[in-house]
Amino acid sequence: MRLRKVLIIGIAILIGGCSTVSNSETVVWYFQVAAPQRYEVWVEHLELEASGVRHWRQAPGIVSCCWQGEGGPRGKGGRMEPFPDYIGIEWFSYAEQVFYQRLVSLPEEWKEHMLELAPQKNAHGEVYKPRNTLVLGLAPGGEIVIWIKNQLGNEIEIARLQANKIDGDASNYQSRSRDYLERHGEYLKKHGIPLEGW
Repeated sequence: MRLRKVLIIGIAILIGGCSTVSNSETVVWYFQVAAPQRYEVWVEHLELEASGVRHWRQAPGIVSCCWQGEGGPRGKGGRMEPFPDYIGIEWFSYAEQVFYQRLVSLPEEWKEHMLELAPQKNAHGEVYKPRNTLVLGLAPGGEIVIWIKNQLGNEIEIARLQANKIDGDASNYQSRSRDYLERHGEYLKKHGIPLEGW
């Protein structure tokens, strides 16, 4: 009898650990845009589309933080409602003085993976919630790293993509670039601009 109870509890835990949100529970979706510290970017355009339902824009502007490790990945963002099929992003890299763009297709598997319940700590202990936040990390060289999470510390990397360099007028960012180099020029001279390995 006791063994049977232990087995039932064990099976319930296993099933619960792999379960997803029920259809009756509403998930609020979010996105964030991050950049490695000292490698700031200006996000010129960010557009989201749920095909046949909604097309909308967000304007993150300057993104200067935060990559993996303490405080990351996280950054500026907003809501993704409804869950989009595509995210188009275009940005200017202050360190490289280069423009990048990429259309990111969000496959159904990403949404399903985000719906899987993951531990989340709060004031009352640990609860299980979907990883409802998608983080787009924009690194030098045009690398995009994508994570999903519901809070810092339980993020999972789900994709690495390469953005395309595009033409743009860097003189539009002349004043901001000067300010950027005053703050980070010495760091760049010492450490360079890694274009891979993010």
